[in-house]
Amino acid sequence: MNTLTESTTLPRESESLWGKALYKFRRDRTGMISLGVVTFFFVIALGVWMGLWGQHWSTIEGPMWAKPGAEHWLGTNIIGQDIFQRAIFSTKTAFEVGMVVAILSTILGGILGALSGYFANSWVDEVILWLMGVLDSIPFYLFVAAIAFALQGYPYSMHIAMIATFWTTTARLVRGEVIKLKNFEFVEAARAIGLPRNQIIFRHIMPNTYHILLVQATIVFVSAIKSEVILSFLGLGVVDGVSWGLMIAESTQEVQAGHYSNFLTASLFLFVLVMAFNMFSDSLQDALDPKKVSA
Repeated sequence: MNTLTESTTLPRESESLWGKALYKFRRDRTGMISLGVVTFFFVIALGVWMGLWGQHWSTIEGPMWAKPGAEHWLGTNIIGQDIFQRAIFSTKTAFEVGMVVAILSTILGGILGALSGYFANSWVDEVILWLMGVLDSIPFYLFVAAIAFALQGYPYSMHIAMIATFWTTTARLVRGEVIKLKNFEFVEAARAIGLPRNQIIFRHIMPNTYHILLVQATIVFVSAIKSEVILSFLGLGVVDGVSWGLMIAESTQEVQAGHYSNFLTASLFLFVLVMAFNMFSDSLQDALDPKKVSA
């Protein structure tokens, strides 16, 4: 009787692997809470993109180091700019960097990893593995500094450096999965009917690596945000605009003078978003684990 009740309450969407993953994720309280927090931050960023708030981040609206109040909720910085407005606008900066780097590096890593895995032990595989080894051997922040210097203040030099380095981990994971998948029966059948290699790779094999790509995109998103904060703090990151890293950098003088609002605000925004996205990524990885989903 209990078995019958459980089977009737199980949603129909759970019949597929993706449906089972979605069903499992919805039952993960930590994952749903973290998704809610991430969504809240995304709404803040979306409002900035639409011009609803955070547009006066650079305006000098008050006196130096004004205390939090009705006019300035979190006070002002050393030159009288509203800290709350700057923190809100920095949320948009974080999502712009995270999304651009995560999407492009995941696509690049997925394509090169699939090619490397399908043509394993060939010259294609050797070239891609050599490229990954070279990029991994260069210290990340030194590489970013070199690109920033070479591009002479180009606003997207940081993005280029991140994309050029973050794709390697994704490519290695996809390569291992493709090496396993290319010996499966559905791939052998595709070869038997004479399908071209590019169609086999991108239409038959790569869709079976989407769970890896999705999880990796969330991990890279967090890594990109943290890297942007560090690079902006060092003066190698955001050029036109403001970010939490720049807010922390400018707060170094303020902390020495006994004013902590700028530092605490930027640190708190960064901590909450990164922590929530990390928990979301962990829950998503558990939900998409093929061994657990098929169980």
